[in-house]
Amino acid sequence: MVLALVALGAVLAALRPQFLTWANLVTVARQISINGILAVGVTYVLLIGGVDLSLGSVVALSGVVAASFAHPGDYPLVVPVAAGVAVGLGCGLINGVVVTLGRVAPFIVTLGMMTAARGLALVLSAGRPVSNLSPEFARLAGGDLLGVPYPMLILGGVALLSGLFLHNIRLGRYLYAVGGNETAARACGLRVGAIKTFAYAVCGALAGLAGVVLASRITAGQPNAGVGYELDAIAAVVIGGTSLSGGVGGVGGTVLGTLLMGVINNGLDLLNVSSYYQQIVKGLIIVSAVWLDQRTKR
Repeated sequence: MVLALVALGAVLAALRPQFLTWANLVTVARQISINGILAVGVTYVLLIGGVDLSLGSVVALSGVVAASFAHPGDYPLVVPVAAGVAVGLGCGLINGVVVTLGRVAPFIVTLGMMTAARGLALVLSAGRPVSNLSPEFARLAGGDLLGVPYPMLILGGVALLSGLFLHNIRLGRYLYAVGGNETAARACGLRVGAIKTFAYAVCGALAGLAGVVLASRITAGQPNAGVGYELDAIAAVVIGGTSLSGGVGGVGGTVLGTLLMGVINNGLDLLNVSSYYQQIVKGLIIVSAVWLDQRTKR
């Protein structure tokens, strides 16, 4: 992954010298941050052998709720941020409970949540963007620390904490155990249902955080935002080496996959490739990544 990223960067730098300019690199960092936060959350779910198709809609709903509490003079910054994350956490908990207690396929549960969350976002916003946000809230995605954008710092913090959790905390190792062999994990006394619910809850909470960052970046709670975000996040995770069958992968690969997807998108923009062709490229990347995953699994 590192060699592929370096090689791709070298090719783009040769074709378009502006690729390595600081302004463009900052733009890439802001662009990949939201997908990166989502991808880290998806990593939890894929590690247990699940899937979450509701991410884009949860991003929109969380953004609308956060923006509703972010008007100038209403509440301090922590309130809209906490509200957006709480909404995402609630959606994730619902997904996890229905999957584990209801024994409904994750594909169906998250597909239903995708529709319901999008509809609720439209209801709460009356189908219009929630605007007039405070400068403090807008600075969350628009500001920087020593030249490093805040969204990239947020992604770095989320990735670091998740990496430490998955590899050094007992509950994190349980996620790998459940995804590697659910029957064996249950036979060892693990509470498989609770572990799965936890994974979906974390995924939902990070989707809520991504929704807050997105609303700050576009300075509005847009109920139609986040369309297709779940596919980009899943693609980044699979490209990063996390198996769709569960039990294999990690946050480090997810971050590299996110960077690779972001560089590809930025490179295609710099090369003036039509957005229609970009969708084709993304589709080919997703299929190729899944094919390689299945081939490695065999």
